[in-house]
Amino acid sequence: MFSQKDATNVKAKKPKEKLFVQEGIYKPLAPAKAAFYSAIFPGMGQIYNRKYWKAPIVWGALAAPTYYYLSNNSEYKRFRTAYKLRKTGFQDEFTDDLGQVTVSIETLETAQKQLRENRDLSLMWGVILYVLQIVEASVNAHLLQFNTDDNLSFRPTFVHDPVLYDAPKVGFTLKYTF
Repeated sequence: MFSQKDATNVKAKKPKEKLFVQEGIYKPLAPAKAAFYSAIFPGMGQIYNRKYWKAPIVWGALAAPTYYYLSNNSEYKRFRTAYKLRKTGFQDEFTDDLGQVTVSIETLETAQKQLRENRDLSLMWGVILYVLQIVEASVNAHLLQFNTDDNLSFRPTFVHDPVLYDAPKVGFTLKYTF
């Protein structure tokens, strides 16, 4: 009866006994924090990863589509207003006091179409760059935790087959050590 112990019975740990965790080796929440910080404020994930030089690049990359979006949107509204005024019979900014039209109605339509397309493309590129900077911060946080000792090596070598010298064969071996 007493020859076997119950394997499912777990001893309760003492309350004062603490688990020793070595700091600085692996932080599983670091990539999530970097992505979260980048999502809240672009470039903050790069700063969290201590890659300070990347933050101005992120800000510049996001400033360009923002500038083009605002510029194209204001021009689109300008041409749209002129088109609406001309269609209803009122004077627009492209018609002088004598009634001379400097821009035709077809040009107003074409300009609206082109400016709306440019505005939408600027918005699309802004969203793509925003998502990419979040992914970059997360991936960089992951890669910072990898072991990069000198003991890690990659040595590709080519091996010739000495038996079949007439018909050359080339083999490929891949050696890696930890």
